[in-house]
Amino acid sequence: MIEQRGATPVRDSIVDAARALTVATGWGGVRMGAVAAAAGVSRQTVYNEFGSKAGLAEALARHEVDRFVGDVRAALLAHGSDVRAGAYAAIAHTLTTAADNPLVKAILSSARGGSDELLPYLTTRAEVVLTEASGALIDWAGDHLPGADQAALAFAADAVVRLVVSHIVLPRSPIDQTATALADLAVHLFSAAVRPPR
Repeated sequence: MIEQRGATPVRDSIVDAARALTVATGWGGVRMGAVAAAAGVSRQTVYNEFGSKAGLAEALARHEVDRFVGDVRAALLAHGSDVRAGAYAAIAHTLTTAADNPLVKAILSSARGGSDELLPYLTTRAEVVLTEASGALIDWAGDHLPGADQAALAFAADAVVRLVVSHIVLPRSPIDQTATALADLAVHLFSAAVRPPR
């Protein structure tokens, strides 16, 4: 296991290049030389930064989780106190991203049994990303639903996240339709978490 280093412009550019190549060809087809060429650095620089292809996979998986959770938080916060609009934006973003990005879909659906050797690095983060996504919902809803029961809020957030993941794994309807229905449900669950006035 190589020592984890902080982000630098060089490391970020290498991870971004690895991400683009992985989405395009699958991790099995990614070569360190191709990553180096795409990032505009030498092959040796890639090895100096990550130690091995496994080290690069670890960094790529961590980067993808951070990016996804950050995007969910941004989608929620962009709508201020409009709980339904924030829920819809976050859910639609998640469904769209998972449909377009095999890395995110692998993380969220805990896809297993595939031949892609990147999967173990992604699926071990499934619980982390689900917990962080639920945490983002709890933080956001808590800010806009003062007096909400925290246990009920946590249950609502967990239920919404699990339902979104189920629609990623087995889609039934177009994304807009699914996001609309799940956003309506989220509003209902979050509203139910608010304690009635005494």
